Amino acid sequence: MLDEADLERYSRQLVLPEWSGEAQERLQRASAMVVGLGALGSPVAAYLVGAGVGRVGIVDSDDVELSNLPRQPLHFTSDVSTNKALSASAKLALLNPTVLVEPYPARLGRMNAEMMLDGADIVVDCSDSFATRYLVNDTCCALGIPLIEAGVLGFDGMAMTIRPGESACYRCAFPVEPAPEAVPSCSEAGVLGPVAGIVGSIQALEALKLLAGVGEPLLDRFLQIDGRTLEQTLVSTSRRPGCPACASVPAATQSA
Repeated sequence: MLDEADLERYSRQLVLPEWSGEAQERLQRASAMVVGLGALGSPVAAYLVGAGVGRVGIVDSDDVELSNLPRQPLHFTSDVSTNKALSASAKLALLNPTVLVEPYPARLGRMNAEMMLDGADIVVDCSDSFATRYLVNDTCCALGIPLIEAGVLGFDGMAMTIRPGESACYRCAFPVEPAPEAVPSCSEAGVLGPVAGIVGSIQALEALKLLAGVGEPLLDRFLQIDGRTLEQTLVSTSRRPGCPACASVPAATQSA
């Protein structure tokens, strides 16, 4: 139930015609996992916690570096050399003390991915490597957990929403994982902070829409954004019958 403090804190979203007290209570009961607390994960975690998602787990094994600060607003100069999950959790606890923020200062890998993500109502993948992206997708498909995927490089970004067993997964849209040397990293190609902020905000919006049951999510399509011109392109995709990640996943396993 929403108390007086909740009604004041969330008043601006509660007055939205599409929102409701019931939608807000769904958020309060929800559990989200954010993988990566960098340029995408910073706005994602801040918006999920600020909106009142009941429990937000945050996963990152990296330490804050000076070069992170222009595009990762959850980390400050004094946080350099501090683990990102721990750095972010300190700010998020101040932002909304009613939300349970659980930091996981560990690397998500094949041995622990299922254990880390199991039980979440939604996963938001903000990682910066294709290997992790495909692993998170495969794990979410196996567990039947809705997933918000995204990537950003230079002035370009993309985002898509996945409901395993219902919509195309990341492997359906991008069947072949690029070779590590085929795509430059952010340190090689660069990235502008506001572009990551735009894409991360879209991820947070998609997550809140799914958790609250409002709006139309980016299912069976992905959004491409060109930050140079702000041109946006919606690209349709669909489930692949032979997809090794989601072909055998029944829609009944949905948790959100």
